[in-house]
Amino acid sequence: MNKLKKAIPHIVFLGPAFILFSLAVIIPFAVSIYYSLTDWNGISSTSNFVGFKNYIAIFSGKTQFLTAAKFTVWIGLVIVVLTNLLGIALAALLEKKFHGSDFFRAVFFLPNTMGGVVMGYIWRFIFIAAFGALGEIFKWKVLQLPWLGTPGTAYAALIIVSVWQGAGYVMVIMIAALTGIPAELTEAAKVDGASAWKTFWSVKMPQCIPYLTVCLFWSIATSFKMFDVNVALTKGGPYGMTTSMAQQIYNDAFTSNRYGLANAEAMVFFVIIFVVTALQMYLTGREEKRLS
Repeated sequence: MNKLKKAIPHIVFLGPAFILFSLAVIIPFAVSIYYSLTDWNGISSTSNFVGFKNYIAIFSGKTQFLTAAKFTVWIGLVIVVLTNLLGIALAALLEKKFHGSDFFRAVFFLPNTMGGVVMGYIWRFIFIAAFGALGEIFKWKVLQLPWLGTPGTAYAALIIVSVWQGAGYVMVIMIAALTGIPAELTEAAKVDGASAWKTFWSVKMPQCIPYLTVCLFWSIATSFKMFDVNVALTKGGPYGMTTSMAQQIYNDAFTSNRYGLANAEAMVFFVIIFVVTALQMYLTGREEKRLS
């Protein structure tokens, strides 16, 4: 009876949140698992149970999902590395206050406030029209490339746009981390004769590991779930070579009406994201413990 009385406050306060979480996450997730084992087309009121047929189709290469997965993992890792490197570099440059520093911080963060679809169409105009016109004027071959016409240049275009959008967010997080480092640490490094680079790498960066963990977690989740930029910028082309996993799931569900297959792909997508994120959290968490 005493245990029940102690549990009542927890039930009262956590109960509504758990119910909402169940309605928004747990129940839809369970329903998706069920539909991944059917051949439902997303329209009819009936469906047939097919077991693991959809999963077998995915891993046997009968769908385009594995191709989309390889592309997403490859380009996602590149985007994560470049976004964080550029964000850290910008944070190091703009850490200290100087005339115009707030302006530059706002300029570099501005792309992150834009929607992916809007940004994709803006950059589509830049790659097709603006670069082409400037290339003809200045005779620069790099601007005359078919940026969205070949797989290689389309990859580069997606990387440029994604890094340009995400670096500002990493910059803001890392500026907060760098400005929070006690001045005594950097002053002690200067007294010991450490260079600016040595101070930044050996003194400042270890103190920023928790913030870097947040940046990595965010950039991995964002890059692996990329959808709107692909749709607006390349539409998955050329020849479907820039179709991301999220875009392939959307195509199978709402274009091909293979809703059961799309749910199976979504489950595989979930596992990939979970494994990559768990590995990243484990490695950064171990590094935090080592430095603490």
